[in-house]
Amino acid sequence: MRVIVLGAGVVGVTTSYELARDGHEVTVIDRLDLAASETSYANAGLIAPGHSYTWSSPKAPKILLRSLLDRSQALVFRPSLDPRLYLWSLQFLRNCTAERASTNTKRKVGLCRYSQDRLLKITEETGVAYDGLSGGLLYLYRKPESFERGTRNTRVLTEEGLELRAISVDEAVRIDPSLSSARDKFAGAIYCPTDGSGDARMFTRNLAEYCATKLGVTFLYDTEIRDLETSGDRITAALTDKGRIAGDEFVVCLGVFAPRFARKLGVSLPIYPIKGYSVTMPIGENHQAPTVGGVDEDNLVAYARFGNRMRVTATAEFAGFSKTHKPRDFTHMLRAVRELFPQGADFGQPDYWAGLRPMTPDGLPIFGRGKRFANAVMNLGHGHMGWTMSAGSARIVADMVKRTEPAFNPEGMLVKAA
Repeated sequence: MRVIVLGAGVVGVTTSYELARDGHEVTVIDRLDLAASETSYANAGLIAPGHSYTWSSPKAPKILLRSLLDRSQALVFRPSLDPRLYLWSLQFLRNCTAERASTNTKRKVGLCRYSQDRLLKITEETGVAYDGLSGGLLYLYRKPESFERGTRNTRVLTEEGLELRAISVDEAVRIDPSLSSARDKFAGAIYCPTDGSGDARMFTRNLAEYCATKLGVTFLYDTEIRDLETSGDRITAALTDKGRIAGDEFVVCLGVFAPRFARKLGVSLPIYPIKGYSVTMPIGENHQAPTVGGVDEDNLVAYARFGNRMRVTATAEFAGFSKTHKPRDFTHMLRAVRELFPQGADFGQPDYWAGLRPMTPDGLPIFGRGKRFANAVMNLGHGHMGWTMSAGSARIVADMVKRTEPAFNPEGMLVKAA
């Protein structure tokens, strides 16, 4: 069967891999010149079931309100004239009850754990390199009260079978000796030994190369999808600036750009772009870089090491499709990480970046077929955990294309009619 995958981010490329393994003839279309050139380009890099709490939680509304005056908040709301921002924000706020946050987090961690297993299988089968580290992740707490609260909050994840341990400062330093100079900066940590990290861009591009050379997948880069050709209840072709691309099945992996096709597809796609910031710095021989990745929980600043590079990420900004940034936007995250790792990298050579996360109000991705077209399958809305969720999501959607029951039940994640 000819399957057309729309989008070549980490979700689209892993989906193309699973589809090709199933024996389909796969073509991937992307408007940019290489895979992983949008949201997957410079994300946090954490493979983190241990951090799969939904953002829409009871504490989120207060954070958003404070952000109107204090831009250092983890969630930042920027008022605009875009009515979609306010509609999406109302849906987000409706998911901020304790009951909904618990349900959404449990569903999310289940998918993250399944996806992590699938990622291990892909790397074993392909040998694809991505500067991966598998020594766990550390979630650091600056204050005793936040450490106590964070320890209590782990219950929602441990009840789903995930191993999380509250540990002392000394044990955290034993796990990552590069924290030794910051002993007085944090009160304790939560350690998830099964979490890991890796460069999503490297993984995606190497996997795309593997798919093209080993599995016969066709990648059409620099190709803009302008419309979808339809006949009755089926999509017959993607209409691009390079011509008509016909297929039997169409998998939509367009991230933040998917809603523009929502009316055409006849589905409801409550996806809004939430901007995140990252900075990547070189690591030299004399630097004391982290040996495992983690999160400074009181500042919500994530960090990870990829070979001879260190990446730091922070902030979720409700700012529409803007990807603009200035050096001062990174001041808060750099200050926080330098307190933890004063010799962690060459902070004088920052490579700044901002990207857009395809967020849903409940923090869960969207899978399945729409009502209008029988041969269109969604794989969308992975938000800030697209890297963690990508491999499992790819397998779920590949099973849907085969019209077989997915091994993982995507309860609460199925597409709704418009």
